Amino acid sequence: MKKWIYSYHEGNGKDKQLLGGKGANLCEITQIGLNVPPGFVITTDACLSYLNDPERQLPDGVMAQVHDQMGMLEHATSKRFGDANDPLLVSVRSGSAMSMPGMMDTILNLGLNAQTLVGLIAHTGNERFGYDSYRRFIQLFGKVALGVPDELFDEQFEAVKKKAGVAVDIALQASDLQEISERFLAVVQHHTGKPFPADPYEQLEIAIKAVFNSWMGKRAVDYRREFNITTEMANGTAVNIVTMVFGNMGTDSATGVGFTRNPGTGENVLYGEYLVNAQGEDVVAGIRTPKPLQDMAEEMPVLFPQLMDLRNRLETHYHEVQDFEFTIEKGVLYCLQTRNGKMNASAMVRTSVEMAREGLITEQEALLRINPQHLEQMLYPRLDPKFKGTAIATGLPASPGAASGQAVFDADRAETLGKQGIKVILIREETKPEDIHGFFAAQGILTSRGGKTSHAAVVARGMGKPCVAGAEGIHVDVQLRKAFAGNAIIKEGDVLTLDGTSGNIYLGAVPTVETGFSTELTTLLEWADKAARLKVMANADTPHDAARALQYGAQGIGLCRTERMFNASERLPIVIDMIVADTTEQRQAALDRLLPIQRADFRDVLKIMSPRPVTVRLLDPPIHEFLPNEQQLLNELEQLHHLRLSMQGMEVLVETVKLLAGSHGEALPATVHELGDTRMVDSVISRKEQILQKVRTLHEVNPMLGHRGVRLGITFPEIYTMQIRAVLEAAAECTKEGVPVFPEIMVPQVCTVEELKYVKRLVETVHQQVEADFGVKVHYEFGSMMEVVRACMRAESLAEEAQFFSFGTNDLTQASFSFSREDAENKFLPMYNDCGILQDNPFEVLDVKGVGKLMGLAVGWGRSARPGIKVGICGEHGGHPASIRFCDEIGLDYVSCSAPRVPIARLAAAHARLLLDQGQSVIGK
Repeated sequence: MKKWIYSYHEGNGKDKQLLGGKGANLCEITQIGLNVPPGFVITTDACLSYLNDPERQLPDGVMAQVHDQMGMLEHATSKRFGDANDPLLVSVRSGSAMSMPGMMDTILNLGLNAQTLVGLIAHTGNERFGYDSYRRFIQLFGKVALGVPDELFDEQFEAVKKKAGVAVDIALQASDLQEISERFLAVVQHHTGKPFPADPYEQLEIAIKAVFNSWMGKRAVDYRREFNITTEMANGTAVNIVTMVFGNMGTDSATGVGFTRNPGTGENVLYGEYLVNAQGEDVVAGIRTPKPLQDMAEEMPVLFPQLMDLRNRLETHYHEVQDFEFTIEKGVLYCLQTRNGKMNASAMVRTSVEMAREGLITEQEALLRINPQHLEQMLYPRLDPKFKGTAIATGLPASPGAASGQAVFDADRAETLGKQGIKVILIREETKPEDIHGFFAAQGILTSRGGKTSHAAVVARGMGKPCVAGAEGIHVDVQLRKAFAGNAIIKEGDVLTLDGTSGNIYLGAVPTVETGFSTELTTLLEWADKAARLKVMANADTPHDAARALQYGAQGIGLCRTERMFNASERLPIVIDMIVADTTEQRQAALDRLLPIQRADFRDVLKIMSPRPVTVRLLDPPIHEFLPNEQQLLNELEQLHHLRLSMQGMEVLVETVKLLAGSHGEALPATVHELGDTRMVDSVISRKEQILQKVRTLHEVNPMLGHRGVRLGITFPEIYTMQIRAVLEAAAECTKEGVPVFPEIMVPQVCTVEELKYVKRLVETVHQQVEADFGVKVHYEFGSMMEVVRACMRAESLAEEAQFFSFGTNDLTQASFSFSREDAENKFLPMYNDCGILQDNPFEVLDVKGVGKLMGLAVGWGRSARPGIKVGICGEHGGHPASIRFCDEIGLDYVSCSAPRVPIARLAAAHARLLLDQGQSVIGK
């Protein structure tokens, strides 16, 4: 018979795919001697078998093996499951290979019924504890296993609290908790039509199925989609059945959550919270605001050193920051679970650098433990330090960063507005796992209850979103959709700002500033550059962009789009003059005005980047893009013609006024004469009609496949000649000043070597003229964009003329898939992803099996003709970590991406090399 279950004494702590992260870790820490309650784990194989069964029955042998393992727990604890005198109670917990905090279900105190409750009370001598455990079990089991809404239990709970005249749960007496338990049983009976299950083994089987079902629950599915957790990374959840230990047995009992280092800052101090006389869900759910762990040194002086020892042993064993849960039952400390701590990017970077310096991990391990994508969080804005506003309330700074948005009071509303592009702040009393879709949509999260290890805080930190928790100065009324903070009232739709670093909450949008690099991030990226083979360049189009790229650590500019230099308001009219010109002479006159502007820009960019290379792409888009569209021009002309008619009426009025004034011998002001002058509007109409005619002349059915790029440069060689001259003269000026510069001229949309030869002749002619005019040698390189399928197929011949290639993967992806990006993303691409036809959006994640294969072939063919030809990528994929790994494997020399993604690309380039050195390849997957 297949083995479906492993005890914690026999499971392989490294096999997280089979045992789940929680189960594997509990096996491991049990086997290294930590005090873990006895338990066992049902494998993910059992989960998948159950979910694949149309009848949703557990696989044969699972419950028989459960009975066997329960017998072992009875032997280990000297208690019996279902015994009326001294009952064994268990928790039933989920646990997949990838940590998904709060996304699946847990049930505590399983095994309680009317008979075992009596035995529990008799054995502990604590009636309040017994009924407290019972009411928790009924609610959790009812919600998780029987589908009873939480609100039905909450209504009854609050009614008893009101009746008893108490404000906090801990003030309830045993008789109150007994009444709550009875009311909860009635809720289950009324909602399900059946009595609450009393047989402990029936409870256990139902609970196992419920936890397995939670793998396909909405919040778990949403979480996996948001964080791109594939079936290869985690498939199904294991179920952990663990002997219950109780933190709610009195003042010598407690429960808590700890991190071996601060997950918000990375500081090397024990971080976490605990509650005396409570169960674990109270801390995680944020139902009560807990105390910081440091308070335990005074409140539980004997236990605190044991907790510090547990912290040290966990981190020393795992060589990783650990997030652990613990319970103290009558003075005995138990570790309930441990996992790698979820931290924001700042904390990950700091802990990586510090642990490497401490000798706990190597520099390579420090680099590999950080997801490159998460570095984006470190570049999020923070509140402007010049802002002096007054906070309306302050809570616990649970996840750093700043965010502004409209207040919303439920996750569904947050999701709806988020999809519309509206920034929102999700406000709740306390968050629950069911709110996860609201987290994804929100800019930040605010709760009035809960602590720094509550569900809201843990999930927000993992997402890198600001969170303020436990803001007890705020009363949240979800029904009214309002929050009250002193005299301030926050209504749904009001804008507020959260500062997750200080815990402050402000009305209105507060100005923000860019965040600079921390010392630790600078160190980490220096290690990354040392480990990487790929160089990381930036896409930068202006001197300002170039300076910003340098700040992010770019090693040059891999794409300078010359058309972006035309967009300034004082330049666009000159560009329009060039486009509407009827003769070559008129066009040249406009180009002569553009030449010094472009030359100055190139000179500044080259100086800023000296001595790094700067790749300048000659004009690429269709020139009609610089003109207004036809409908806009027609509307303007209609308005101008109406204006002209009105002015003609004014002309009659002016003549009449002149006549009357003349009869009295009076002189008229000059403005009166101007009112009737239609020459200005006639001139504007003429100009607009000229532009309209040009727009119609330039109209193309499919402009992205039409008159653009090199095709435009060959049709109007004077345009490319001007740009080439601007680049080379800028380089000559820098060279005369002793500034070493390395311009590279790149031709877009090439499909045949003859196009490349044509432009190369232009470059060589201008180059000779510039060297003669300036009396200096001007270094440059000449290359081709590789964004047309035919160019890739003819790479061997193109390499005979080009000194470098740069893959423009945006257009190459469109051409390879025959997708228009705008239409695909707006029409069918999301459905393709949801249906599994395509795993990723190919415009965001490089399609390595199609586009990538074409790139690999082109690299090989190009280097067969010109060994050592430099090859890079300058599409959006150049900043995507998985795509960067592929680029490294096929032998590219550099990637180029937007400046803010340069740090991400630097770390990803290091990952690519280190993982390949470990034998982990993405080719062929």
